[in-house]
Amino acid sequence: MAATVVRYLRSVGSPTSASPEPGPEPVDALPRPDLRAVGEDERAPVSPAEFRAVLGNFASGVTVITAPPAGGEEGPAGFACQSFASLSLDPPLVTFMVARTSTTWPRIARAGVFCVNILGAEQGELCRSFAVSGADKFAGVTHAPAPVTGSPQLEAVPAWIDCRIHAVHTGGDHLIVVGRVVAMGAAGEGDPLLFHKGRFGRLAG
Repeated sequence: MAATVVRYLRSVGSPTSASPEPGPEPVDALPRPDLRAVGEDERAPVSPAEFRAVLGNFASGVTVITAPPAGGEEGPAGFACQSFASLSLDPPLVTFMVARTSTTWPRIARAGVFCVNILGAEQGELCRSFAVSGADKFAGVTHAPAPVTGSPQLEAVPAWIDCRIHAVHTGGDHLIVVGRVVAMGAAGEGDPLLFHKGRFGRLAG
């Protein structure tokens, strides 16, 4: 359906993608409306424990989202993220979700750019190092600047996606971050790191 719409827009001379952004700009780290909590006269449809248990049956890939220093910061920012997905082919967009309470997200928002590092099956420890809070997550981690944004591209990851922040939306207690892809690459080999029912896994051969 999406491909049909794109072909139609092209046939009538309408643009199918936005003009390239001139460069990274800081974004609102906490877009409004404010977080809506369940009111005193309401009852939550499901408990948080049940929500986690049921959704844990969905296996996902694992990524590390990174961004370069911004606003006088000494070092880059990064966090482990399993809520990542492709969003659009034309224009090329990806998305990830981050908790509104995250202390790393405001630093990424100030940078206006990020790199998605897709982790391989043997990189569980690397993921754990980026899942901690209050530590130097990049200690001992080899990385190089991504080609367009300069965001940290971690060594030996199976694939990476270099992005500028395109939009940020409120999603309950999380934010939905949309990135416009400006560069990407893949090694084309190796199994992905998977997360299922609270633990890491890999594809069964």
